[in-house]
Amino acid sequence: MQTQTIVKRAAQGFILLSALALLSVSIMAFANPQSVMDLVHVQLTNTDAFSSIRGVYGGVGLTLFISLIYLMLNDVNKGLAFLCLLWGFYAISRTITVFAEGALGDFGRQWLVTESVFFVIALVLLRANSRTTAVSVQRSR
Repeated sequence: MQTQTIVKRAAQGFILLSALALLSVSIMAFANPQSVMDLVHVQLTNTDAFSSIRGVYGGVGLTLFISLIYLMLNDVNKGLAFLCLLWGFYAISRTITVFAEGALGDFGRQWLVTESVFFVIALVLLRANSRTTAVSVQRSR
């Protein structure tokens, strides 16, 4: 029972960490979309560009944050599965870029590593949480 609690708390902590990371970019995008694009050395030159960054990084990021908090509180396994998809597809997208357009810069390389590690953490926690939950269900029968 204690192992199940530890694994669940670790999973919730990881979901919270991921949610807060997304929230920080979301707040940055709402407040100053150019600051988000400065990270990749891209200038926003018109209001549609500002609107798009504010919407995608701000609005979508806030939606992801709220969804992750809900899942953290109500269904940890679904939260972890969602993070497997999110971090995994971020990493795949960067890998496709390497093959399609060439080597990533420092920013892209750092985030490829981060997203790949977060994918693996989410996957390991999902498997561990699923196993401890299954064992707990079997014991209660």
